[in-house]
Amino acid sequence: MIRQSTTTLVWLFLMAATIATTWWLSKDGFSARVGTVAIFAIAAFKVRLVLLHFMELKQAPRPWRLIFEAWVLLATAAIVGIYLSTPPLAA
Repeated sequence: MIRQSTTTLVWLFLMAATIATTWWLSKDGFSARVGTVAIFAIAAFKVRLVLLHFMELKQAPRPWRLIFEAWVLLATAAIVGIYLSTPPLAA
């Protein structure tokens, strides 16, 4: 029963994060760069939750879990770094 409630809570958080990225961060309340970086960060956290809770990496051996955690961190850092180093397009 505890497993089912944890899964439900993770799913609810994923849905709330999706709503935040599609409605709250897509509005004009933030600059495009801030909103985009926030969306990348939320997406990385969502990937982490999906892999840990729905693909059972939470119980994986420590070396595999460290590789996974490093992959999410490095991939996100690379994407955000490339995005921020690119000059914005002129309107």
